[in-house]
Amino acid sequence: MKASFPAVEPPRPQKKPTQDEHHGIRRIDDYAWMRADNWQDVFRDPSLLAPDIRSHLDAENAYQSALMADTAALRTALFAEMKGRIKEDDSSVPMKDGPYAYGSSFRIGGEQPRYFRTPRDGGEQHIFLDGDAEAAGKAYFRLGGIDHSSDHARLLWAYDDKGSEFYSLRVRDLDSGADLEDVIGDTGGGGVWSADNAGFFYTRLDSNHRPSKIFHHVLGDDPANDRLVYAEADPGFFMNVGGTRNNDWIMIGINDHETSEYRILSADRPHDEPKIVAPRETGLQYDLEEGGDIFFILTNADGAKDFKIMTAPVADPTRSNWTELVPHEPGRLILSIIGFARYLVRLERKDGLPRIVVRERASGDEHVISFDEEAFSLGLSGSYEYDTDVLRFSYSSMTTPAQLFDYDMRTRERTLLKTQEVPSGHDPDLYVTRRLMAPAQDGEMVPVSLLHRRDTPLDGSAPCLLYGYGAYGITIPAAFNTNCLSLVDRGFVYAIAHVRGGKDKGYAWYEDGKRAAKENTFTDFISVARHLVAENYTAHDRIVAHGGSAGGMLMGAIANMAPDAFGAIVAEVPFVDVLTTMLDETLPLTPPEWPEWGNPIASEKDYRTIAAYSPYDNVGARDYPPVLAVAGLTDPRVTYWEPAKWVAKLRDMKTGASPILFRINMDAGHAGASGRFSRLEEVAYTYAFALKVTGKANLTA
Repeated sequence: MKASFPAVEPPRPQKKPTQDEHHGIRRIDDYAWMRADNWQDVFRDPSLLAPDIRSHLDAENAYQSALMADTAALRTALFAEMKGRIKEDDSSVPMKDGPYAYGSSFRIGGEQPRYFRTPRDGGEQHIFLDGDAEAAGKAYFRLGGIDHSSDHARLLWAYDDKGSEFYSLRVRDLDSGADLEDVIGDTGGGGVWSADNAGFFYTRLDSNHRPSKIFHHVLGDDPANDRLVYAEADPGFFMNVGGTRNNDWIMIGINDHETSEYRILSADRPHDEPKIVAPRETGLQYDLEEGGDIFFILTNADGAKDFKIMTAPVADPTRSNWTELVPHEPGRLILSIIGFARYLVRLERKDGLPRIVVRERASGDEHVISFDEEAFSLGLSGSYEYDTDVLRFSYSSMTTPAQLFDYDMRTRERTLLKTQEVPSGHDPDLYVTRRLMAPAQDGEMVPVSLLHRRDTPLDGSAPCLLYGYGAYGITIPAAFNTNCLSLVDRGFVYAIAHVRGGKDKGYAWYEDGKRAAKENTFTDFISVARHLVAENYTAHDRIVAHGGSAGGMLMGAIANMAPDAFGAIVAEVPFVDVLTTMLDETLPLTPPEWPEWGNPIASEKDYRTIAAYSPYDNVGARDYPPVLAVAGLTDPRVTYWEPAKWVAKLRDMKTGASPILFRINMDAGHAGASGRFSRLEEVAYTYAFALKVTGKANLTA
């Protein structure tokens, strides 16, 4: 099915060939000039972008605006629908902590959350941080971490007002609402209080946006004099700092995508030097969780590919003292754990579905919290308190709005606290959710989560939005999504392809979709598309493929590999210039990403592997379907020039008349617009494109 677009001439940027050579292999890049020489400065101040680059990006926005002009009424209608499904004055269920309970809420029309507290057992709300007020007058604003001190006197809060993810930290007096003079810039977006609440620990980002140092700040001191607690010399490792609910420990977590290390110090001795729990060892992963006089350790040690749980005494938690508690079970992937005074809770994935297991520490008895639907999503909400029998968790499916429960781990009583309200109405009986298994080209079976209306004809005529990601072991949940109902109610089948590269079927599913096996991610997605057609859910020219970030790389790869299998492709913040980025160790995420993709600087084999699938390097003379690329100017994760170059090369080399659109938000980064409603405008644009290219758009409504 071909959509009608106006005959508008697209931007034709100048070619300025640049050559590079690695391992004796030469490449020519005609559009390397789109990367600003002062990109670090642009992230902090977008007005510093070079005029020729800005002019080109403005031309791209003008072009996509012209091609999508006839969808203006449709976008307005979509936005109104999606906004109508959001409870504008929504509020969380407060979580208890000592004399108070803490929560968040929105005001009608508000874009940003407000944070409040009440007396522990209910009462008048005291709003101590109003995101709308803080965002006033700013083109972009996003709140980061929020952490109240254990004496409930102060709040540590973070914000980013550029979209570049350089967060500023501030401290607020919770009684007066006034901020202290302490302001710390270029942080990772959060921090953790010392036990005496006289200061806090935080992560500082370097000029290349890497979390390279942990500092301790004492309230009232000049941040320039903050004590350096730990500096990470290896640019290939991420770093963060956190604490425990009992305020016993400060934990410095250091990791790349396959190796981890913890350094800890007592929270009541903030001037101590941190001690290593287990030194980093390539391939060894572990996480620490509090357990009173022990640490619980979630680890893949000793070949536990799907992870096991160990314990160690807090007095000496080095690896020689680790003792097995929950053994490794192949095919049962333990995702996370939470320790309580009398219980240990784990979230795991078995047979492709999540489940919660509660273990009584004294007896070792375990029980599973069970659910009935065919496909669903679970989340552990944690707790501010350690000495409690109450676990909070969330549940939803593609047809069931999110539900929040308190679960008494002793009595096994489940209390429904809140069900996501859909103000415009939602009848789950009108919809069907399914879980299919699509055969991959090598015989593996790829899970597919599916949603459609009961009255949608399954005769191959329905359009389909097929979403995929497939990297970093991230599992895309089969969760409730009010936005996609705007497509489903217009006859779409909404599908999620749980391709290799995620952990949907265990850790091996992840390993079989990374580095040398990365092509499995792409062929899995194509196989899912072909299976949906074979099962009469849709037709190839009616499938709109959709992915973002590493999922945007997936979009670029499948566009090159099987352009005829899709009616259109939407790539949001797409990581499409993979080889060039992995060859540039000055970029923010390049060294930490080498374990995921390979290091093409050091390894010719890795170079050739990445070069074989890198979307930008493999654009050719093909009849590509319509493509929409979306990006943000200040994105430090997928830099704006990647999609800008990709779009230019696609237009230059493609055959056929399908348009290539590029929409770039000049006031945002990786996550797009920061407000909850302004973000909906971006979703409405994407959906309008999907409806337009599949011929399902009523452009007057």
